Amino acid sequence: MTPPVGPYTPLVRAGGWLVASGQIGAAEGAVVPGGAPAELRQAIANLEQLLVGAGASLGDVVKTTVFLTDMADYGAVNAAYADAFGDHRPARSAVAVAGLPLGAAVEIEAWAWVGDAGAPGAD
Repeated sequence: MTPPVGPYTPLVRAGGWLVASGQIGAAEGAVVPGGAPAELRQAIANLEQLLVGAGASLGDVVKTTVFLTDMADYGAVNAAYADAFGDHRPARSAVAVAGLPLGAAVEIEAWAWVGDAGAPGAD
C-alpha cells in the first residue's frame, strides 16, 4: 500500500465507525495508468485493504465521497464504482475538485459502520 502523502492517519476508529481518509489510485508510490476508472478501482482496493486490516470490509461502508478532477469521467467512474461495490450501494457524494495529490484524477473517502463491539467504553 502507498503510504499517506501528507501528515494524516489513513484510517481512524471513532466508536463504532471507521473513517477512511481519501484514497487515490496509487500503487508502489505512483498513480496507476488507465485514467479515472483504473484509478478508482485501485483507490477502492487501497480502501478495502485498510478496512480489512481493521476487521471490516467494503460491505460495512455506509458513506463515500468521490472527488473527481474532471466531471467528464463521472460515467466511467460510476461503472467502476458499481463493479467494485457490487450490489452494495453506500450513500455517496461526487464532487469536482481542481486537483488531487500526485496528479490523481480521482480520490475516495469512506465511513464504515462496524458497531460498538471493542470500542473504547463499550460493555
